[in-house]
Amino acid sequence: MPEHNPAVESAMEGELALLTPKVRRSAERVAALLHPDFHEFGASGRHWSRAAIIASLAATTEPGARPVAVFALRGVQLAPDLVHLTYDTEYDGSRAHRSSLWRRTEGRWLLYFHQATPFSERPT
Repeated sequence: MPEHNPAVESAMEGELALLTPKVRRSAERVAALLHPDFHEFGASGRHWSRAAIIASLAATTEPGARPVAVFALRGVQLAPDLVHLTYDTEYDGSRAHRSSLWRRTEGRWLLYFHQATPFSERPT
């Protein structure tokens, strides 16, 4: 069952911020939300390092871009310093199931790991 507590709410706030064009365009803002050991398996199948994702987002996010649509955001605190989030996104017709791990580091919640898996709805 989804859990709502300050840790989960902080992780959700950070996750949603990372999906906004304003934050994505700013290498400084993205870096402030990523753990030093961050890595990601993207929807493309590519493995992203912290430095690579910061550079890519800053270089490819257009000033007038619309935010990523988020559905069914849920979170659970797995340990005192660890939160797991899951949700679905849609952007430019592409959909992905997403999973993130947020770690509390020096009193701040930072994104430690992220994975996206593409999906399409099946006809009913």
